[in-house]
Amino acid sequence: MRITRTGRTGTSTGGHGIAVHHRDQWFDLSDIPGHADRTRIGDLLGETESQELTRSLERNADAHLPAPPDLDLAPTVVDPGADIWGAGLNYRRHSQDLASEQPRSGPGSYLRPANCLIGNGDHIELPRQSRRVTAEAELGLVIKTTCKNVDRADWRSVVAGVTAVLDMTAEDVIRENPRHIPWAKGFDTFCSVGPVLVTLDEFGDDDLAALRIATVRNGETIAAATPADMKFGLDRLVEYFSAGRTLEAGTVICTGTPGAAVIDAGDTVQAVVQDVGTLTHPVRQQGAGRHEARFPAVHSEGG
Repeated sequence: MRITRTGRTGTSTGGHGIAVHHRDQWFDLSDIPGHADRTRIGDLLGETESQELTRSLERNADAHLPAPPDLDLAPTVVDPGADIWGAGLNYRRHSQDLASEQPRSGPGSYLRPANCLIGNGDHIELPRQSRRVTAEAELGLVIKTTCKNVDRADWRSVVAGVTAVLDMTAEDVIRENPRHIPWAKGFDTFCSVGPVLVTLDEFGDDDLAALRIATVRNGETIAAATPADMKFGLDRLVEYFSAGRTLEAGTVICTGTPGAAVIDAGDTVQAVVQDVGTLTHPVRQQGAGRHEARFPAVHSEGG
C-alpha cells in the first residue's frame, strides 16, 4: 500500500487530507467508510488498522471515483508532533566528505524539530547564519506501533514502511563543532519527508538492500548508494533508536545519506529513492532577520 497527504492549507505542512493507493488507483480516505475523520497517517499503520483499511477499500473502492493526488506538491507524510530521528555518518563516503571517522558502537544521532519540515515542491531557504548548506538524500523508516527495546531480529514487526527524505545541514557549523548538529539541522525548511509512504510488505529484505538512494542537484547525481552500503543496517538502526526509549507510531528514522550536495540559491535539489518516491525542491536565500548570529558561541568543551 502507498499513502500520501493531499492539499495545502496555506502552510507547507498543513494539508490534512490523506490518499491511499489500491488496485493501481488512488482514493481519498474521506470517501472510505469508517475512515472519513482520520487525519493522522500514524493511526492507519498498525496491523489491525491497516488490515481494516484494506478490507474497507476492497468493499468500497468500486463505489468511488479515483482521486489521484499531486505528488509533486504533496505535504509531508510526517504527522504533527511525530519525532524525527536521524542517523549520522552511516555511509563511508559521507564520513569521508566530512573528514570524520565513522562511529563504531552506533550511528551518530540527532532529534530534529518539526518546524523544519516542508512539503514536496516547497522552497528550501538558506539561513543567513550559515555559509555552506548541504542537502542529503536518505531512506526513511516509519514506525507503525508504539515500541521500545526492539531486538534487531524483530525490526520489521514495528516498521510500517519506507519513504524518501531530504535532509539539510549547515555544514560549516558541524565542521566547527560536531556538538552543534541539532542546531545546524533545525533551521526552517531543512527537512522534507515523503511524498509517499510505501508499506513494508512491498519489499523483501533483499529488495530493501538494493534500493538506490541518490542526492541529485540540478539534474546531476552527486552521490548514490544502497542500504547494503550502510555501516549500521536497518535492523540495527531500529534496535539502536528504540533502545531505552519509546517510539510512537508515526516516528520517522532517517537512515543516513550516501553523500551530500552543497546547495546555493537558484539550485534545484532532489532526493530520489528507487521504487519509493522523489522529493524536489528549489533553493533560495532566506530574508534578513533583525537578530542574527552566524552560529552558536562555543564557551567551553564541557557539557
